[in-house]
Amino acid sequence: MTTIQLDCYYSLSSPWAYFAGPQLQDIVRRHRVKLVLKPYDFQAVVQQTGGIPIRTRPAPRRSYHAEELARWRDYLGMPLNVEPRHYPQSMPADPEWNKYAGWMVIAAQQQGLDAFVLSHALLRALWAEERDTSQAEVRIAVANENGYDGAALHARERDPAVLREYQAFSEEAVQLGVFGAPTFVIPGHPERWWGQDRLFFVDRALERLRR
Repeated sequence: MTTIQLDCYYSLSSPWAYFAGPQLQDIVRRHRVKLVLKPYDFQAVVQQTGGIPIRTRPAPRRSYHAEELARWRDYLGMPLNVEPRHYPQSMPADPEWNKYAGWMVIAAQQQGLDAFVLSHALLRALWAEERDTSQAEVRIAVANENGYDGAALHARERDPAVLREYQAFSEEAVQLGVFGAPTFVIPGHPERWWGQDRLFFVDRALERLRR
């Protein structure tokens, strides 16, 4: 039987990618698909594809975003701080602050590890645990707490192979018209699904393909 692949384009700073975690894991297990995590350069990509970063939105849209986060937090029963301490609300001093965690996830995936657990733990650390995942010591600790060799993964974050793949994922996102995170794509399938609230449709598409 041919294994179906499901690609997830996202940023390691997306609360919606965090919310997607449990349902995405359930879908992957039930359909026995190969999940490929594809962290991409959100700031660079959305400028080309029409996405609007939170910090640049008008006040009414930002306040509505906060309301939606609170609604989904309560509905899913997942802990989340609507305005986490370490999510910059204005232009960050370090423009690469949310890339490091993505590089660590790619490093784990390149080593054949189950990078999903690490990815979800890093998202949870930022959005629910008030931890600054832009700091190397935090990423190392989160990785260690979840059964990975944090120091080894951190050492590979800037490996040329990791950075090349991060750039490749970003270019793919532009080509596919990805403008938000998370966005799900089945290679060879004409549809895209943006947002954790579209996982129901991902589930249905995978069910049809399995048949």
